[in-house]
Amino acid sequence: MHIFPTDDEIERAADLLVNTYKVSSQLLARLFGAEQRNQANSILQSLGAARLMPLDVARLLIQRDGPALFTGSQADTRNLRLHLLERLSDDTVQSLYSRHSLQKTGISLPSRMRKPLAEKRWHSGKNWARDFTDAIGFPPIFAGIDRGMKVPTIQDVPPRQPPPKLADFQESLKKRMCEVLERDGVKTRCVVTLPTGGGKTRVAVEAFIDWMQPRFAEGKYLIWIAQSEELCEQAIACIEQMWREREFKGSLRIYRFFGGRNIPPDELRGGAVVSSIQQLHNRIKSKDEALELILGKAGAIIIDEAHRAVSPMYDALLDRAKEICGPDLFPICGLTATPGRAGLNSTDETVKLVGRFEAYLIKPDLGQEYEKNPLQYFREHEFLARARHVLYRSGIEYTLTDEELGEMQREEDLPSGFLRRLAADKKRNLMIVRRLLNLPQGTPTLIYACTVEHAYFLSVILTAQGRKAGAVSADTPVTLRRALIHDFKDRKLDFLCNYGVLTTGFDAPKTECIALCRPTKSELLYEQIIGRGLRGPKFGGTSECTIIDFADNIRRLGTPLAYARFNDFWTEEHEEQTEGALASG
Repeated sequence: MHIFPTDDEIERAADLLVNTYKVSSQLLARLFGAEQRNQANSILQSLGAARLMPLDVARLLIQRDGPALFTGSQADTRNLRLHLLERLSDDTVQSLYSRHSLQKTGISLPSRMRKPLAEKRWHSGKNWARDFTDAIGFPPIFAGIDRGMKVPTIQDVPPRQPPPKLADFQESLKKRMCEVLERDGVKTRCVVTLPTGGGKTRVAVEAFIDWMQPRFAEGKYLIWIAQSEELCEQAIACIEQMWREREFKGSLRIYRFFGGRNIPPDELRGGAVVSSIQQLHNRIKSKDEALELILGKAGAIIIDEAHRAVSPMYDALLDRAKEICGPDLFPICGLTATPGRAGLNSTDETVKLVGRFEAYLIKPDLGQEYEKNPLQYFREHEFLARARHVLYRSGIEYTLTDEELGEMQREEDLPSGFLRRLAADKKRNLMIVRRLLNLPQGTPTLIYACTVEHAYFLSVILTAQGRKAGAVSADTPVTLRRALIHDFKDRKLDFLCNYGVLTTGFDAPKTECIALCRPTKSELLYEQIIGRGLRGPKFGGTSECTIIDFADNIRRLGTPLAYARFNDFWTEEHEEQTEGALASG
């Protein structure tokens, strides 16, 4: 079964809600969000559309929520389910109740059965969801996607499936990593640097798969530490591909040790453990038995985004490993972006990182041209795309409040409350939508929104204007998220909107445009975002990527926004501005 409603299914569902079941415009507005409904109405009218009618609101709601239309325990969602159940016959309600009541309640009147059915816990794709959807006559897709359809915690990877060849500089880096491993053994400490998009993950996986292969047979573990689920999944995909390519006789067991997953100790057989530092830290504190066993037989650790490794959580991990394994530990390798400017990943910061692990620095040996300007070298040799920067000045002025200034100091970035203020600004959203609609159809564009709701709102408005758009968040089920990303890569979507998930580990090399609707002061976050579009032709990407920064006048900001510190990334830069000056509080 497909996992997104088709246009026909959306139309049928909207017709059922409004014309068959007479769902009130008030309930539809609450489900969609009254403020968002009003803003959508205003923006769409500004773009030449007619005023939204109840059927239009229902359609937008279904386009936004898709198979999750009836999912959740919020009061308005339960009220929608109750409203639909009240329109069903008593016989149908009695049949549903007899099949799905959780306990013997003594209820015999259909009029009293509807409320407990409406409040029954909804499990997407399960029996109750399917029976409810069938009873009200909705297409089966609206029963939701079974969250059980997810990637396994443990998987066995068979050998052999050739990947693209390494570039010469990558092959050289891999060779040097292997030489260090062979020379220093368990005392290996190295930091590998490459420009964003240069293939750090691939090079490290190849070197350590070769090193670890005989050790896996002894029940040893390669521990890969990443910063997000996306980055963890990227590492797993690369490990899986490299293992298949090697033509090894046996399977490799991969353990997903992130997102709150548990590993049963009796399932431990050696292999690759991919985890987040947050989960490792929590499991150290709880003395998790599986983690103790893994550390006891660790063969190597790789730390992605290693510039974050100077933190108490890593200290706690290494201290516990020393208690279990002794002071020599095992090989430790950090991966980080090539230094190229002051601040994040500057040469000084990299030196500190190397010192933190008493590590050997491994970087490409590509001569003076590379040493002088790694980014320019990689662009000229088509490993990285040319970055065309558009600074789109809104003319809107904001002043950070005292409370927001306090939050900014604690969060070390623009506070979430201020981002919510931007997300609610109708004039700003109209400006954003107009600029995005000016992009040619068929331009794969990643949109970084101010909030989760903002991502879904922009997706709905763009879809209503006839452009294919989707949205993902941390709460999007894995199956849905993968399908949306797949459709984006296949150019079935012009726009993929997100908040906080498509920064590290997300791989869509044919991305042609990145739109930053959210400002940030974080150089790390900014570099991660623009890195999604910088893959060059030799790495399967594009020759050019446009980066659009929607810039506002923010008073009391202090240090500039991150984009102001990335001049060395741009091969072309110009400003655009809205017509007239807009004022906003």
